[in-house]
Amino acid sequence: LLLSLLLLGRPGLGAPGQGAGTWSRFARLPYPQDQLFLHDTFPDGFLWGAGSAAYQTEGGWRQGGKGASVWDTFAHRPATPPGAAPPGPVGGDVASDSYNNLFRDVEGLRRLGVSHYRFSLSWARLLPNGTAPPNPAGLAHYGRLLARLRELGVEPVVTLYHWDLPQALQDAFGGWASPVLPQLFRDYAELCFRHFGGQVRYWLTMDNPYVVAWHGYGTGRLPPGVRGGPRLGYLAAHHLLQAHAKVWHLYNDHFRPAQRGKVSIALSSHWIKPQHMTEKNIKECQKSLDFVLGWFAKPIFIDGDYPESMRSNLSSLLPEFSEAEKKYIKGTADFFALSFGATLSFQLLDSHMKFQQLESISLRQLLYWINSEYNNPQIFIVENSWFVSGTTKRDDAKYIYYLKKFIMETLKAIRYDGINVFGYTVWSLLDGFEWHRGYSIRRGLFYVDFQSHDKKLMPKSSVLFYEKVIEKNGFPPLPENQPIEGIFPCGFAWGIVDNYIQVDTTPAQFLDSSVYVWDVHQTKKLIKVDGVYASKRKRHCVDFAAIRLQVSLLQEMHVTHFHFSLKWSLILPLGNLSLINHTLVHYYQCFASELLRVNITPVVALWQPMIENQELPVSLARYGAWENTETVQAFVEYARFCFTSLGDHVKFWITMNEPSVKNLTYTAGHNLLKAHAQVWHLYDKEFRRSQKGKISIALQADWVEPACPFSRNDQEVADRILEFDVGWLAEPIFGNGDYPEVMRAWLHRINSVDLYNFHLPYFSEDEKKLIQGSFDFFALSHYTTTLVGSEKEDAVKYDHYLEVQMINDITWLHSPSRIAVVPWGLRKLLKWVKSKYGDVPVYVMANGIDDDQNMVHDKLRVYYIQNYINEALKAYTLDNVNLQGYFVYSFNDKTAPKYGLYSYVANQYEPKPSLKRYREIIDNNGFPGPETPELLCPEEVALCPECHFFRTRKSLLAFISFIFVAFIVTIFFITYYSKRVERRYK
Repeated sequence: LLLSLLLLGRPGLGAPGQGAGTWSRFARLPYPQDQLFLHDTFPDGFLWGAGSAAYQTEGGWRQGGKGASVWDTFAHRPATPPGAAPPGPVGGDVASDSYNNLFRDVEGLRRLGVSHYRFSLSWARLLPNGTAPPNPAGLAHYGRLLARLRELGVEPVVTLYHWDLPQALQDAFGGWASPVLPQLFRDYAELCFRHFGGQVRYWLTMDNPYVVAWHGYGTGRLPPGVRGGPRLGYLAAHHLLQAHAKVWHLYNDHFRPAQRGKVSIALSSHWIKPQHMTEKNIKECQKSLDFVLGWFAKPIFIDGDYPESMRSNLSSLLPEFSEAEKKYIKGTADFFALSFGATLSFQLLDSHMKFQQLESISLRQLLYWINSEYNNPQIFIVENSWFVSGTTKRDDAKYIYYLKKFIMETLKAIRYDGINVFGYTVWSLLDGFEWHRGYSIRRGLFYVDFQSHDKKLMPKSSVLFYEKVIEKNGFPPLPENQPIEGIFPCGFAWGIVDNYIQVDTTPAQFLDSSVYVWDVHQTKKLIKVDGVYASKRKRHCVDFAAIRLQVSLLQEMHVTHFHFSLKWSLILPLGNLSLINHTLVHYYQCFASELLRVNITPVVALWQPMIENQELPVSLARYGAWENTETVQAFVEYARFCFTSLGDHVKFWITMNEPSVKNLTYTAGHNLLKAHAQVWHLYDKEFRRSQKGKISIALQADWVEPACPFSRNDQEVADRILEFDVGWLAEPIFGNGDYPEVMRAWLHRINSVDLYNFHLPYFSEDEKKLIQGSFDFFALSHYTTTLVGSEKEDAVKYDHYLEVQMINDITWLHSPSRIAVVPWGLRKLLKWVKSKYGDVPVYVMANGIDDDQNMVHDKLRVYYIQNYINEALKAYTLDNVNLQGYFVYSFNDKTAPKYGLYSYVANQYEPKPSLKRYREIIDNNGFPGPETPELLCPEEVALCPECHFFRTRKSLLAFISFIFVAFIVTIFFITYYSKRVERRYK
């Protein structure tokens, strides 16, 4: 992967416009390798921190002589800020009350182990009127905070202005719309440098000037709420840039020699991707970034002037800088301070600034663009995170996975792309007032109960996650994440799945008893002779061309087993033996015998539910399906017929394949279990001795992982879902003969508390004995892993019945249909089966993923198969799971579109790269390495019934062989001597 990235090129010295190459570069990165999670560490000395803003967390709006800010005024207007949760705390009046809990906040920093803390000074607390005289209480407050940080060895990163302009300056001058403000801001900065500069190495003049200018003075969405339109918005930004430059020069000229600090400005940006990868759309994306980030970044980091795209599109709306001003603004940043996340993205970005392209949240690509566009600057991420619902308390799984994504993307930008990022700051340290969204969302690592008096900080799960990242300096490789070498045992079943084989019972021409005459003179066609018939010959399996094709395709795979399901609804259309489709039964017999002939073991399921009538005969589907006990007896009768008709060819039976618990009622599941058990006992008593086969049930079993690995609540939810999804049908068969106690306890709870009416039936003691142990092996189908949490975050993905929130880890690889690719989930599942049900033989009966071969050339499935099989090998080798087989889903795209190892286009089957990789693994029986001991397996004899004739008549075969050899020798001597006689006479 690193070699591929080097070939694609790392950014060199950048210049305006060079960022346009970002989109095409990332479109060419190797897939899926580039999208995999990167297990690596950050460079030594990397800065880890957390941040907050004064108005969001301080509170104390009337304490200690603080003056009013524009946010105080805005929040106290009659209209509630858009998105705020009514009723509740008003704006930032109290918020997290950090003003009165300074040491509480610092204790949170100590626990995290951060290297730096970004916070902002309240201009209105230090200068209540916006200008001198200063407020002694305000100076003392921040002095105490800096002293405490110094005691803990935490580096302060101080923002002079984070949106809370003193209201007095807005009233007197019109705020940032006035050219007076830059000088007043310089005066305020000088006060801060003089009082605090000796303790601060990193200064940020202001935060996100785009939001202040555009929404404060253009749209009026945010304080001071001036709806001045684009012209006033651009003017305010003009003054903000001038103010920033004045402060940077002030520090550079008068304070840097003594204090040796650095000054920058926190610029926020979104990320945008083209609707289509065309030159025009890419230009529009470039323009979008110019209009938001480049608006401020280009003047500061390049040439002191606005981007050309803004100049050409806005004409007279955009103010002009003089040549002197351009020189004054250019270069006024010692590093690139980047803010990226929930404040701007999808929230405060004006829709017209997207230029009809698609907003995205790729931090890595933004870092690459900045690097290319602004001449490879040192980048300090000074704000980054996402958010959770305001009702979420301490298990903030969604927040964790966004944080994980952003940190991982930063790591990739450093390791893969060569971007110079030296620090990362989570936003924010603690819950607070979230600007235009009020208290409707939370972004803190620590939970704050805003209704409580003491405002204690309670660590969320994200605290545990982030402190571990800091401690390990990233995501170091773990032994369990590394692939292993090794092989599976002799006789391991390597299989492929096709839900239903292609059935084509069209008779071959050899079965036509009619007599034809070839008209060679006129029509040149065969003409049927009426009333004349030849004698019919017996049907043979070779008459079915469809069978020969499918078997030949299976041979190409080198599989040892082929798993498919019978169609109950077609074999017995009326649900009983009164009408039998003998042609179809003969087809199945032929298919199984042809598989055996080429040494492929048929694995046959009696029933697999499908959408139409659950694949039951119509008469059964119409009258209650599995809720009707008559279906149980019908299934037993059907199974007896299949064992009798196919049992000589089939030695590996599945009673029911992947019964969907999502669509089962408790009564239906109850009857389904009894039907399975009766069929198992039927085979065990009447057929096993003669047919010598094995039989069990195949359950779908995806792994369920707690979203917050540190949360007991989430672990309980994961355990509950596993019992409802897998244990419901597994526990009665493989466990104690009854349903999981977790299920009974949960249903009792919700029935009594929430007035539900869900009742799990009871088995009699005889039924328990019948069901318990009705298996020969544990067969499971596994496709993916799901994350579950206890906190309700997204109503669409919340299951009220089981009180579970489905969560998505956005760092996981996903298929085109958004199925997560999580190989280690298979190993965890196999270990879980062993821990619950002992050393039972296990078969992974189906494992596969969809893929779009036109786009990625089947690379996702190649990765999927290789890594899931490797995790299965770990379960066998390291965890001692009695794993005896693995089957890939699916055979071909004709019967399972996008899942097949064979594509099917224009009536042709073509092998995909994943088939070739699977065949290699089969041929190697796993992943042998140089030190893997050689495994000598005895040759397996084809188990074909036709071969039985020869095996039981060895003496006869020997006699026939002797006669044949004697005949050949006799012919040789007769020929030899006859030639000698001829030569004599000559």
